[in-house]
Amino acid sequence: MPRRAPRFFVLAMDIGSSSTRTALFDEKGRALARTVASREYTVRYRADGAAELAPHLLLRASRDCLQETLHARLSDPSLRKIPIAAVSASAFWHSLLGLDGKGRPLTPVFTWADSRCTSDAAQLRKEFDEREIHAQTGCMLRASFWPAKLRWLRRTDAPLFRRVVHWVSPAEWIFAQLFGAAGSSHSMASATGIYDLRLKRWHARLCAGCGIKVDQLGNLMDTADASVSKIPELRDANIFTAIGDGAAGNLGCGADRSGCVAINIGTSAAVRVMESTKGKAAKPIPFGLFRYAIDRERTVLGGAVSNAGNLRRWSLRELRLKDSETKALSRRAAATDPLTVLPFWVGERAPTWPENLGGSMVGLTQASDAAEILRATSCAVFYRLGEILDLIEKTIGPAQEIIVSGGVLHSGASLRVLADALGRDLCVSTQAEASLRGAAIYALEKLGRKATALRKAKVVRHDRELAKRHRSRRGKQVTLEKLLSPSSV
Repeated sequence: MPRRAPRFFVLAMDIGSSSTRTALFDEKGRALARTVASREYTVRYRADGAAELAPHLLLRASRDCLQETLHARLSDPSLRKIPIAAVSASAFWHSLLGLDGKGRPLTPVFTWADSRCTSDAAQLRKEFDEREIHAQTGCMLRASFWPAKLRWLRRTDAPLFRRVVHWVSPAEWIFAQLFGAAGSSHSMASATGIYDLRLKRWHARLCAGCGIKVDQLGNLMDTADASVSKIPELRDANIFTAIGDGAAGNLGCGADRSGCVAINIGTSAAVRVMESTKGKAAKPIPFGLFRYAIDRERTVLGGAVSNAGNLRRWSLRELRLKDSETKALSRRAAATDPLTVLPFWVGERAPTWPENLGGSMVGLTQASDAAEILRATSCAVFYRLGEILDLIEKTIGPAQEIIVSGGVLHSGASLRVLADALGRDLCVSTQAEASLRGAAIYALEKLGRKATALRKAKVVRHDRELAKRHRSRRGKQVTLEKLLSPSSV
C-alpha cells in the first residue's frame, strides 16, 4: 500500500561547528532524503588557543542549505502543495557572538574550543564558589563557557567589548537574519554558563561579574518572536527557537527514555542521559559533568570531551593512515598496546577539566608505529567517555541501553573498539543525523504530534577479556593525568 501523503512538513536545521544541514520531515518524524542539504566549513585554530568561526560563513551555509531544501520541495509536484508547519533547529552549544545595535556582528564566533580565556576562568574560580555556581547553572567556571570568554574580551579589548549591544549564540543571530525571529531557547541559554537552572532565567550575579547587563541577552522563549517571514513557503510556519545539539541528539537517536544513555562521537564527543524535572527536585550534578535544558521540563545530564573526531582527523592526516584505518584499528591490538595517551590536543573538558594540560603520549619505542599511535589516541578518547559514563551511572543507576550516534557510525572498527573500551554492549543508532532529526522531533512535540519509533538498532557486543585489558589501560591513563596535574579539579 502506498504511503499516505504527509499533512505537513517540519523544516529542520542542524547548525554545527563543522557543517550545517537542513531537511524536511513529515509528521511522523521521517526525513525526506531528496530534501537534505549540507554545507561544510572549518573552525580557525591558532597557536594562541583561538578557535573561531566567521559569522557570515555560518549564515551563508545556513542560507544555502535552506534554499536548496526549499527548492527541492518546490521542484517536486508531490511535495510543493504540502505546507511547512514549523521550522526548528539544533545548534552547537556554548559559542558566543557579539552584535551591534543593528544586529551586525562585531566579533567572530568564539567557539567552545577557544581556550584564550583559560586564565580568566581561573580568576572567576577565585571570585566565585565554583561548586555553588555549578549547582545553580549546571556549568563549570571554565574556558568553554561565556563568563570566561566575556571576561577575556573585556580584559583584552575593552573598546570592542563596550561596543557590543547584544550577546547571542550564533543560531540566535542566524534565525534573526533568515526568519526575522528573535529570542533564545532555555536550551541554548542553559549551556552558556550564565543561566540559572533553578529559576529558569539569566543568572544576574554572574552577568554583573562579567560586566554585562541581563537586557543584553536574548529573551527566553520556546517559540520565537518572529515577524512575517520574507520566505513565502514559511509565512505561516511556527518558528521554534533553536535547541542545543546535545539535547537534539538524544531526541533524534531515540535516547529519550529513562535509563537510556546516548553517546555521540563527532568532532567532539559526549555522553548524555535525559531527565524529567516536572514535579520533582533534580538530583545533584556530579562535579565535572553538566546539566543543560531541553525545555522548561526536561534536562540532559552528562559530560563532553573536546577531542574526538578532530583528533582522529589529525591522526589520519599526520600519520598518513587514511587508506588503512580499519586495519590499523585491530580490536585485539587496541587492548594490548603499551602506549598511554592523554588526548588533550584541544583544551579538554569533562570529567576533570584539565585546562592546563596539553596532549601527552608515554611509552613510545623504536617499535612504535603509526597504527599503534592511532589506536592509542582512539582508545584514550573512549576511556574519557567511560569515566563520564561511570559518573552518570552513579547518579541514575546502571544504564539500561547505550545508543551510539555521530560520525563514528561510519567506522565499524571504531565501534567494536569503543564497545571493548567501555566494557559495554552498544546499540548503533539507525539515524546518521541524530541532531537534525532531533530538531524535527522537538518541533513535532510542540505541535502535539508523536514521531514514529525508530527501527530496532544493531547491537555491537563487547569482548569481556579485551574489556578487562582496557580497564587496566584506562587506569594507567587516569594515573598519568594525576601525575602531570597534581592539583585536581
